Amino acid sequence: MSRWRPPAPRSTAIITRAGFEKLKAELDHLWHTLRPEVVKALAAAAAEGDRSENAEYTYRKKQLGEIDRRVRYLSKRIPALKVAEGLPADREVVFFGASIVLENVASGEEVGYRIVGPDETDAKLGWISIDSPMARAVLKKRLDDEFEADLPGGRTRFLVVEINYETGMQ
Repeated sequence: MSRWRPPAPRSTAIITRAGFEKLKAELDHLWHTLRPEVVKALAAAAAEGDRSENAEYTYRKKQLGEIDRRVRYLSKRIPALKVAEGLPADREVVFFGASIVLENVASGEEVGYRIVGPDETDAKLGWISIDSPMARAVLKKRLDDEFEADLPGGRTRFLVVEINYETGMQ
């Protein structure tokens, strides 16, 4: 018998317009371009004979399963998403879509983030999910406000140095 685990918390169903269009394009590419190619390659591999020792057949079967899994996920997720349009009325406060610069009070080091939906996070670009501890801590803070965030390295104090929405809500 397996060990019971509570279900994972649901991620926030909010996304930027650019992120929404990117997910729709990914679904379209998977369904109309990639999947037909893999199905064709799978049929060719299956025609070669004995499937038990056919590495190409096994690989294509797994690849098709991964594509179908992602298509199912996107087909359910895209209709559930709410696209955040426009800019907030008060641009001096941190909300969804904001690009922010924070200063670590202890070290003086500055870091930049953009608060986006969970489906469009990218660590290399500094895009963090609105569900992340850092984003939760900084939401509704103003310029020059100090706040604490519970990070993997421990509780850290930050200062809001810059808030920008011009590059945020594209």
